[in-house]
Amino acid sequence: MKKKIAMTAALMMTLSLIGCGNTETAETTEAVASTEETVAEETASEESDLTYVLNKGTLVVGITDFAPMDYKDENGEWIGFDADMAKAYAKYLGVDVEFVEIDWDNKIMELDGKTIDCVWNGMTLTDEVTSAMECSNAYCNNAQVVIVPTDVADQYQDEASLTDLSFAVEAGSAGEEQATALGLNYTPVKAQSDALMEVAAGTSDAAIIDSLMAAAMVGEGTGYADLTYTIGLNKEEYGVGFRKGSDLAASLNNFFAESYADGSMMTCAETYGVQAAIVEQ
Repeated sequence: MKKKIAMTAALMMTLSLIGCGNTETAETTEAVASTEETVAEETASEESDLTYVLNKGTLVVGITDFAPMDYKDENGEWIGFDADMAKAYAKYLGVDVEFVEIDWDNKIMELDGKTIDCVWNGMTLTDEVTSAMECSNAYCNNAQVVIVPTDVADQYQDEASLTDLSFAVEAGSAGEEQATALGLNYTPVKAQSDALMEVAAGTSDAAIIDSLMAAAMVGEGTGYADLTYTIGLNKEEYGVGFRKGSDLAASLNNFFAESYADGSMMTCAETYGVQAAIVEQ
């Protein structure tokens, strides 16, 4: 605000010089234009995130391909529990929604660079996440689970049995956090789906991924029928991340509370087989 006042004062001074018959008209006009541009930039930088999204008419959502939260249907359209809720929130705001696939390890940089407006992709509310982003209230329950080939699953039923395995985990994920905490030997990969491919190909013995993805992606009737999940390593909650200090988080919390109260969130959760968290006003 001090900068804005200073810039406004500079503009008024420049205009007063024009009124006094300053002979350097060209230089003065250029200075006025430059000052006006700077004031406009300062004003824009102080604009709230909610106003920013409403003015541009689009909510840009950062995601990865992560069933059942965000994934494409046969027509190439993004669907899933998170995708459908993001569409509903955009409608609630009266704006369009745009989904952008991001490198999960760069999610905070994408937010701060304003290439996206939020991260809405089954994101676990870890200490690292909540310290770097303005996060919504929890809206979904989850856990990290161990994925192994079905024919050896009976050998890996507790944490002590995991020590000699090589793991694949998504870089920057809650799965990587669990692997680090347990002192496991792991290789970071770009996405949870890549971690599953590593196990299926035999290049890693096991993976750690979200239980919701495991329920949708492994076991009988899925693309990874020869894989299964064994033990759960934790309990966690999902939230949506915005730029630090963003007022969009409070707006989304209101939407979540209304959606939970009217039953639309639970209906969406049942469609995709996920467990919505209790959300109150």
